[in-house]
Amino acid sequence: MEDLGSVTWPPPPIRTERLVLRGSEARDREAFIELLASPEVHTYLGGPRARDELERETPTVPEQWPGSFVVDLDGAMIGHILLRRATGHSRPAAAGKADLGYLFLPQAWGCGYAFEACTAALGWLADALPGEPVVLTTQTANAGSMRLAAKLGFTEVERFEAWDSEQWLGLRSPRPSDNPVP
Repeated sequence: MEDLGSVTWPPPPIRTERLVLRGSEARDREAFIELLASPEVHTYLGGPRARDELERETPTVPEQWPGSFVVDLDGAMIGHILLRRATGHSRPAAAGKADLGYLFLPQAWGCGYAFEACTAALGWLADALPGEPVVLTTQTANAGSMRLAAKLGFTEVERFEAWDSEQWLGLRSPRPSDNPVP
């Protein structure tokens, strides 16, 4: 199985109807800090990190690695999508598969941006690594993330306890529609 690090990175910007998925730039640093410091964003992720710590530790150009997409709306970062290899995952069903993660600023919630951006990122992955299955883990209490997982075509593999909460692990198998023939 290929590593996500073997893909050409960053790819040309991916344009959707309303968004652009692109590599990180220096102008995104403040939005990354906001994402990581937001209590709302981290309700189901173990809580926010301290802003002063993030200010000290966040590099000028954050999150520069294959599979890390800035979600841009009208020239401003509204979210982050990360596709990475699920190594060291505690669940055998996820081990070695591509793992989809996403964070969006609260002002971008409820607009369909996460679905639009994740669909585009999954399409990129299908082109970059054809046939790659993808996993997604979320807390069952995170109703929005559970709805998004279903809408993206993830199906439940298992539920398990971690971090004092019930977790949901879903799998999205590659589909022929992921790689449309021009």
